[in-house]
Amino acid sequence: MSANETPHTLAFEELEDTPSNNSANPTIGDLIEQRLTRRAIMSGLLGTTAIAATLSPAVLLGGCSSQPSTTPSFNFEELLSVIDDNHHVAEGYNADVLIRWGDKVLPQAPEFDPYAQTPKSQAAQFGYNNDFVGFIPLNGSSSHGLLVVNHEYTNEELMFENIGIQSRGKKRFKDIDEKHVEIEMLAHGGSVIEIKRSKDKWAVLENSSFARRITAKTPMKISGPAAGNNKMKTRQDPHGTTVIGMINNCAGATTPWGTWLTCEENFNGYFWNKNAARKSPDATALKRYGIPAERYNWGQYHHRFNLAKEPNEANRFGWVVEIDPTDPTSTPKKRTALGRFKHEGAGNIINGDGRFIIYQGDDQHFEYIYRFVTDDKVDKTNPGNNKDLLDKGTLYVARFNADGSGIWLPLEFAHGPLTMASGFHSQGDVLIHARLAADLLGATKMDRPEDIKANEKTGKVYVMLTNNTKRNENSTDPANPRADNKFGHIIEITPGGGDHASPIFHWDILVQCGDPEIAQVGATFNPETSEHGWFGMPDNCAIDANGRLWIATDGNTAKKTGRTDGIWAIETKGKARGTSKLFFSCPRGAEMCGPTFTPDMETFFVAVQHPGQSEDGAVSTFGNPSTRWPDFKPDFPPRPAVVAITKKGGGKIAI
Repeated sequence: MSANETPHTLAFEELEDTPSNNSANPTIGDLIEQRLTRRAIMSGLLGTTAIAATLSPAVLLGGCSSQPSTTPSFNFEELLSVIDDNHHVAEGYNADVLIRWGDKVLPQAPEFDPYAQTPKSQAAQFGYNNDFVGFIPLNGSSSHGLLVVNHEYTNEELMFENIGIQSRGKKRFKDIDEKHVEIEMLAHGGSVIEIKRSKDKWAVLENSSFARRITAKTPMKISGPAAGNNKMKTRQDPHGTTVIGMINNCAGATTPWGTWLTCEENFNGYFWNKNAARKSPDATALKRYGIPAERYNWGQYHHRFNLAKEPNEANRFGWVVEIDPTDPTSTPKKRTALGRFKHEGAGNIINGDGRFIIYQGDDQHFEYIYRFVTDDKVDKTNPGNNKDLLDKGTLYVARFNADGSGIWLPLEFAHGPLTMASGFHSQGDVLIHARLAADLLGATKMDRPEDIKANEKTGKVYVMLTNNTKRNENSTDPANPRADNKFGHIIEITPGGGDHASPIFHWDILVQCGDPEIAQVGATFNPETSEHGWFGMPDNCAIDANGRLWIATDGNTAKKTGRTDGIWAIETKGKARGTSKLFFSCPRGAEMCGPTFTPDMETFFVAVQHPGQSEDGAVSTFGNPSTRWPDFKPDFPPRPAVVAITKKGGGKIAI
């Protein structure tokens, strides 16, 4: 596949792989090197292999023990890794497709016809590329509830007949007309569906009063400190308090009061006019966010995505959006107090003092990890009192120290370097340009922070760092062999004193990913991990009701790892720490997303995104996909879908 044939969906990954952070702040690789070198000297391990040096103490103990390390807490027969057209799940489980792109959501939706798509039909049908999935019980039930699903982006070459790859070359978007753009915009956003389980099968309830589609055209409110800021005002919204739509919604979370937090990630790809960006008074900030990336041609038909027409519109994207799925008439709110960047996840927990904590990643190479702490406490008895809880609080960014400690640095206007002298005139400015503020505070550059989850059982926080192929070779040494980090790693954070609002934390590496059999990769899985149990590119994660960690991956291909993306169960404590087992695998070309459990742990929902996407040099299109999953009809394209996993005969997952 030539450079001019790269799909814009893969080009989005190139954007994540292209750092826009030119600050002199230390990288996590620098700190791992310092910390592990010091640890090796102090413990007499300097002469051991680089792989052993990068293990956390618990893994070293487990690996060196004469006792076998097993994974008794994950009771399932491990799946064998394969690469083929279908999905697979561990023996003893059913994995049923629940809903696919184009399936009915609203009552007026027609039957899906990929050859007769219209904006009107797509507005009522399930959107494209389902990412985050959240389950919200109705009346406390684990067998009846609302499923909330993000629709991150669209693959035009897989969606539309006779439309090839459009985002590059001299004739970019030559086949994408206004109708295609309208369909794409309405395939973005999210869906709310009502679902119910009968025996071992889940079904979508038609004509549900809760059913809703949220798209790139849905009116929304802007709330919090950046609402009304001059940088948020446009011709269509002179007050800077309303916005149309949400885009590139990747990971997310649900809240204890029953709302859905959905996170805008690679919003830069939707904006046009590089010449206008270069001449803009905000050129530095635009460059820091990679705007405009021009991966869609929406700006050709909608002036708000053209920087020459609406220079502030880009500031109105890149936020966490809160939605009440139980009220289809409610207006979604972009919660600006949580900061603006390429959001990946909003893992949360109620702190011991009652305040609400949200952990967030900025998904690009050399970007940062953030934490938000509310001013007020969660009202557990009256959920309605929490409706605007997220508008007041403090956003922090993480600095990781070489000795295994860390500090949360507050992004507060008029404190430290965040002053008018640095170009900030209000707290709204700080939040709109959170990346610039974090640069000035000296935050630690990370290896593409993705999903982050807090474990209510243990108090630990797990950070998915998916990869960093841009790390400089000069930073390698025996204690840190992870230059050109293709496979990523997982960091475990322990809040200071068990207080998630504490200014300090401690950190360690749970596992460095990749094939343990290849020494130069430097993977650090527990030796008891099988040839099918290791993985690369950790992306999303879930923590079940028993406090166990499950990992979803993005980027496992035949060329990179010899397997597909999927779900792995990984131990986090004891002698088995760092041991991983494969539970579910995707069809070829697909990414694994959205892992979430019902409260009773009897259903595990996962999202299969962009099945059949081009990879490893093969071009996949509507008419010639690498798989026709999940319908396998000769005249149907592949369709992203949500899968419901249950144990045959009933019971909890992996128990």
